[in-house]
Amino acid sequence: MNRASTKPAVLVVDDEELIRDLVEETLRDAGYDVVTAATDAEALRHLESHEGFVGLVTDVNLGSSSTGWDIARRAREIGPAIAVIYMTGDSAHEWSAQGVPQSTVVTKPFATSQIAVAIANILNTTDERGA
Repeated sequence: MNRASTKPAVLVVDDEELIRDLVEETLRDAGYDVVTAATDAEALRHLESHEGFVGLVTDVNLGSSSTGWDIARRAREIGPAIAVIYMTGDSAHEWSAQGVPQSTVVTKPFATSQIAVAIANILNTTDERGA
């Protein structure tokens, strides 16, 4: 990612390369700079080294000890206003208990455009609240 860019930055975390690539392409087309991570450890490194993310798109089940729920909680500790979008095929029912406030969940399979719209909606809501 070009650190000097004026585009808003989004971190995409998914252990499935195809999904990661599709979401990345969609978000780039929507005007975002995108950083991707295939693992929880990689995602945490990105979050802790770059505080300018406006959005996090994370799979819930990352195939490791940490989950997307964990990544989002850490992201909100670093940047309380970061827009969080969870992607899941089977864990949507856990969102109300596990998800961070003012986040949303998109159930797989989904149209990738849903991700860009979801981030924009959360960012617009945050701007309107003045957070």
